[in-house]
Amino acid sequence: MSLSPPALPAWEALIEARIADAQRQGELDDLPGAGRPQDLDDDAWVPAELRMAYRLLKNAGVVPPEVHDLNEIGSLLARLRAGEAGEAPRLHALLLRLELAGRSHLAAQAWQDYDAALTGRFARS
Repeated sequence: MSLSPPALPAWEALIEARIADAQRQGELDDLPGAGRPQDLDDDAWVPAELRMAYRLLKNAGVVPPEVHDLNEIGSLLARLRAGEAGEAPRLHALLLRLELAGRSHLAAQAWQDYDAALTGRFARS
């Protein structure tokens, strides 16, 4: 049994194709900051009146729900790959929640990882 990820909307597939073309042609090689770590503490995009609240939440370890779900998905995938039974239903629910939250770009890779984990698990059986 193979579960495949839901199809990407046409515009997302077009964007991915154009990015891949630009990478192949080397158009993204000389971007400012290439090869250096990103500054993840840059909060210039956050409105000034929200910066303190965002900083407090970040320092308290609060993350958006989808980040929490992705962490749990990673943990459940590892357990599924290790052969632990009973992880698939929770994993499936989390993947669907990502889809419903409009995070199809995150869910697409997670669906592929889920499919690979199931395939590997059933291949060993």
